[in-house]
Amino acid sequence: MIIFLYSIAAAVVLIYLPFLVVAYARVRIGKEMLATPRAMVDKLPPYAQRATWAHQNTFEAFMVFAAAALMAYVTGVNSSTAQVAAIAFVVARLLYSVFYILNIPLLRSLMFATGIVSSITLIFLSIIQASGS
Repeated sequence: MIIFLYSIAAAVVLIYLPFLVVAYARVRIGKEMLATPRAMVDKLPPYAQRATWAHQNTFEAFMVFAAAALMAYVTGVNSSTAQVAAIAFVVARLLYSVFYILNIPLLRSLMFATGIVSSITLIFLSIIQASGS
């Protein structure tokens, strides 16, 4: 069951990976733009704009996944399906950011869907476990 906690920790790291690309682009633009980071998004190159959006979307996906993984942990879900779902979320969200930054919409969307299915799977398994079925 420790996999759920590790996957949450990994998902936290994934929130900030796209931001490294944004930071790189910001430094290239110049220090004068660092004072107004929100206004700078429009001036970033397209890959950095997509990295910004990937970063923001990863925050949103993290909230649902963290709740799902904690539900699985608290209810004592201990199945290979749940472990695969937790790992699949982390891998899918990593690839989601990569595909977003590289502007590959179809693969990005598939990774988004994989992340959602992974979270829903953990929620579903947790409810089954908690109900004793």
